[in-house]
Amino acid sequence: MSQLLRRKPIAALVPGSDSEALRRVMGPGDLIMLAIGAVIGAGIFSSIGTAAAGETLPTGEVVRYGAGPALILSFLLLGVVCGLAALCYAELASMIPQAGSAYAYAYATLGELVAWIIGWDLILEYAVGNIAVAIAWSGYFNSLLSGFGVQFPEFLTHGYRTALLSSDPAVHALLQTAPRVAGIPILLNVPAFVIVMLITWLLYIGVKESVRANNIMVAVKLLVLFVFIAVGAGHVNPDNYVPFAPNGWRGIHQGAAIVFFAYIGFDAISTAAEETRDPQRNMPIGILGGLAICTVIYVIIGAVASGLVPYQQLKAADPLAQALQLAGLQTAGLFVAAGAVVSLTAVLLVFQYGQPRIFFAMARDGLLPRWASKIHPRYRTPHITTVVSGIAVAVGSLVMDENEIYDLTNIGTLSAFAIVCIGVLVLRRTDPDRPRPFRVPALPLVAVAGALACVYTMSGLPAQAWERFGIWLAIGLLLYFVYGYRHSRLRGRPAAE
Repeated sequence: MSQLLRRKPIAALVPGSDSEALRRVMGPGDLIMLAIGAVIGAGIFSSIGTAAAGETLPTGEVVRYGAGPALILSFLLLGVVCGLAALCYAELASMIPQAGSAYAYAYATLGELVAWIIGWDLILEYAVGNIAVAIAWSGYFNSLLSGFGVQFPEFLTHGYRTALLSSDPAVHALLQTAPRVAGIPILLNVPAFVIVMLITWLLYIGVKESVRANNIMVAVKLLVLFVFIAVGAGHVNPDNYVPFAPNGWRGIHQGAAIVFFAYIGFDAISTAAEETRDPQRNMPIGILGGLAICTVIYVIIGAVASGLVPYQQLKAADPLAQALQLAGLQTAGLFVAAGAVVSLTAVLLVFQYGQPRIFFAMARDGLLPRWASKIHPRYRTPHITTVVSGIAVAVGSLVMDENEIYDLTNIGTLSAFAIVCIGVLVLRRTDPDRPRPFRVPALPLVAVAGALACVYTMSGLPAQAWERFGIWLAIGLLLYFVYGYRHSRLRGRPAAE
């Protein structure tokens, strides 16, 4: 047990040679833009509809209750939860400027086994979560094309799991009408696959180019949301706010659990620590500044969307565009659909940026094969893990359903947030004299409240999410004991070192 919980010295978390180092190219403005690019995306453009209206299976069974117009309270609740976690992230990111994010923090505070669990959970946030983002991107892309009279065959724009679980009779009917090979219906989300592969290529060739592309897309995203607010606010019907909370606190809580997907991504900033100039100063600015801006935007968007149409009508693959179109604002709806395509592309870019760096950090510690820690000699990017994670996400987006992915992604991310909150408290006690460029105020209250708030939000997820999360953890632990435990570089060092 002492070997499993052995902590890695903070000094060893920063690569010591130029051959192991990534290129530092980002400033505080880039980090805030990266945060906005990651956070404002599939959650606000897609899962907001499910959070407001709830989710029902084709059998009529209610999976979750919607928040209704009280969705704005769900956003505020999550703003507090994520704000507590963000304070803890900011302290650790300023102390440990390493590409591994929460994985690296857990390694320094709670030991190798917990670090592995965190790294395994972060795969849910970045790789598995990006499958949902790619599927949402495909929905808006197809909506945009249909506005110009272009229509792809539906069996090439819906994955098999989407058709199987859809409560929409027309989508569910694709299981019977789609072409078949050996009796198996061919249902593939081709646009989602293509966009992920294009993003993977962009990340392969370099971070600086990716940051430039992200900054452009974030500017477009903010313009689109401003148009939605400006146009939609003038057509809000106060009657749509009644009843305000149709399912009471249960709906607000469960709505928050699903729309938490709208907040994941602010911690992706911490994976950029090794590529940030003066990370001790700039990482807290990027994490906290980006989260604050996004929370304000979310509350305003939620109020306008639920005031445009009855909240039940927000349940769609493209809820913001549909809200405008149902309110008679066809041109504005088309503009928002176009902007959502750009916005979700930015989210894909940031999430696909983060996942390879988690693999890179774990491989550098020996917990994954050595090839995963290789850096391209010219582009200075973790090129092998970029390609591997890109292919995995692209293939998953071909057949999966976004709603079931939201739950698995949310529960994995919330568990990582909770452990980070505990980690900052532990490190204050085990290494109190280490310099802290940023300190969490009111510790231990903030750390304990953050961990409990994350667990409470997790409790709003359906039982199926917990069952799948348990299976995911079991697979991760098996891989750790088969490979990671035997090849850990930390276990090969003397304790004094």
